[in-house]
Amino acid sequence: MKKAIIGRKIGMTQIFSEAGNVIPVTVIEAGPCTVTQIRTTDKNGYEAIQLGFQTVTEKKLTKAEAGLFKKTGTEAKKHLKEFRLEDISGYKVGDTVAADVFAAGEKVDVTGLTKGHGYTGVIKRWNHHKLRMTHGVGPVHREVGSMGANSDPSRVFKNKKMAGQYGHEQVTILNLEVAKIDAEKNIIAVKGAVPGPRGGIVFIRNSVKS
Repeated sequence: MKKAIIGRKIGMTQIFSEAGNVIPVTVIEAGPCTVTQIRTTDKNGYEAIQLGFQTVTEKKLTKAEAGLFKKTGTEAKKHLKEFRLEDISGYKVGDTVAADVFAAGEKVDVTGLTKGHGYTGVIKRWNHHKLRMTHGVGPVHREVGSMGANSDPSRVFKNKKMAGQYGHEQVTILNLEVAKIDAEKNIIAVKGAVPGPRGGIVFIRNSVKS
């Protein structure tokens, strides 16, 4: 990983290319982020930088969090995230990382927390078919159906797709293209969709599998 930033998903829209083609994009408010800590091999056993995003009042922090910002002398931030970059020699505590760290045309990986749907059935969660809408079936037509367990092995196998918690999990979308950068407004427009609801926090890094 060479560079990364924390952002907030604003929503989706579309822009036009120079050829007049419509490009669906996700608009992300990326930064400005502050370098709040630097991890070194000698002290921590690995190299990384910790970025902070979105200023917050001190009364909304725990004592441990407030102590961290007081020790480093940086402004209190609501969201913190460590990134293990290949080279951290160019960073120091208090530096600002802005949207212009990326450029239009670059490939990025975007990580976010998907929308939570709560406890859902197999049709919504796994896209299963409903049972036949005929007499003799039911009265429930949206249940999981046969488990396939007869007298042997007389149990339900592990990892069978059943009802349960759907969504609210970390997902990373790989190799998305940066369509446009607005450095003045700290905006990155990424081609395609990224995980999470509007207002959700996302992490953008340069693509590792491009």
